[in-house]
Amino acid sequence: MLKKVYIETSIVSYLTAYPSRDLVIAAHQQISRDWWQSVPGRFELYVSQFVLDEISKGDPGVARKRLDLVKAVPLLEIREEVWRLAADMVASRIIPRKAGTDAAHIALAAVHGMDFLVTWNCRHIANAVIARAIERVCGAQGFQCPVICTPEELVGGIP
Repeated sequence: MLKKVYIETSIVSYLTAYPSRDLVIAAHQQISRDWWQSVPGRFELYVSQFVLDEISKGDPGVARKRLDLVKAVPLLEIREEVWRLAADMVASRIIPRKAGTDAAHIALAAVHGMDFLVTWNCRHIANAVIARAIERVCGAQGFQCPVICTPEELVGGIP
């Protein structure tokens, strides 16, 4: 059985962006491309309307490129539990109100039982400082938090 992976917006952005001159961002872009090429046969990928809304913004040509990349990726339903769980993350101040969509990405992945949430957002999502607090909030509502990681952490083998 393939592991289920929720793809957060930053992954799609890194995959479709023009090559960066910033060495760290360029490395993240290359790691993202390497990971994306390794996906077939290893993972079931999912996105959400949150991702589609975010990648639709900006330059229309670039937005179309981002949307085309994920057009065949199944969409997860945004259920009432997602809103409640995201609201709890914000209310508990784990994630700031201004980053409410980041809480919603995590909540969506947890509610739908994703094995992984893959992201380059290390400020509010893939952040070791808040990871246990996120797990506690998910657990308090009866959900298991997915492993939240970057593509770099998800390149290796699957046990």
